[in-house]
Amino acid sequence: MTTNGNHDAIDTSRPSATYTPSGPRPYTLSVALPGSLIHNAKSKVLLRTALAGDIARALAVFCVDEVVIFDDADSDPEESRNSPRPDNTKLTAISHPGHFLQYILSYMETPPFMRKRLFPMHENLQHAGVLPSLDIPSHLRATEWCEYREGTTTRSSKEGTYVDCGLNGQRLVRGVEIPPNTRVTLRLESENGNEAEAVDPTMPRVEGGYYWGYDVREAASLSAVFTECGFEGGYDLSIGTSERGDEVGGVVAGIVADDQRKHWTHMVVVIGGVKGLEEAAKNDDELVRMGISKGNVKELFDHWVNLLPGQGSRTIRTEEALWMSLMATRRLVDER
Repeated sequence: MTTNGNHDAIDTSRPSATYTPSGPRPYTLSVALPGSLIHNAKSKVLLRTALAGDIARALAVFCVDEVVIFDDADSDPEESRNSPRPDNTKLTAISHPGHFLQYILSYMETPPFMRKRLFPMHENLQHAGVLPSLDIPSHLRATEWCEYREGTTTRSSKEGTYVDCGLNGQRLVRGVEIPPNTRVTLRLESENGNEAEAVDPTMPRVEGGYYWGYDVREAASLSAVFTECGFEGGYDLSIGTSERGDEVGGVVAGIVADDQRKHWTHMVVVIGGVKGLEEAAKNDDELVRMGISKGNVKELFDHWVNLLPGQGSRTIRTEEALWMSLMATRRLVDER
């Protein structure tokens, strides 16, 4: 990734100013969070928006590839069965906190120049101005060159589909008709060319080695975090967090020392709400049928860790646990 011209130039004196891939990256890092973390926040939409922004910052800083928002609340099966399917365009921070978090995280991951096309006016965005910038590699400035870019389709012709990818002039994807206002990942041959190739959204990571943002997935329960995993073979390393778990430093050291376990492909770190993953398991009908509940929820994971033995506060908030868990498990990424 390089910068051309002086307009909106990046201060390259800082090592973190430009992202330099170290090589192809086939592995992924996922995080699963409870929707209740927004529900338990103070009711003001402004504060919930700011909290979602803090979550997105943590995901970006630690190069998280997927975030799963799971429903950890108790629900009435009869009520759920008889209730009409909700209209996603009407779900808000008050009516459905989990979907609100998903919406804000998706909005923030989208390159800024694309948001107006992909996110129409919505109550969830009334305080979007307080959201911080992620400034991740896929959020390229017009003066930056990278062989990959995100874009939105604008129109189709007999030649193909035109895509706005944030550069001067649109790029033509030949021989393909894609509906307008569709997000696509492009590979560009040159800085000044008029054409581009639409590629798999994972290609910047898998082949280019770039951190290219995160996917957001909603799960109806804790068990659905695993059963609905989109990666082939599922997660081959799962870590659950609890104050009743083993000290995280020792667990991480043990994994790194094991030549087989250290070479994972898809890792997921699962964090509970105020009442912990134990409460999420108790409220999960599928897990209860499997014989997993509050007392033995650790059996759902490869490792069950305590992020901070001897914590000074009685509780650690989910948003605090997110930063702590990603820092504590960073060695698993670095020494993979």
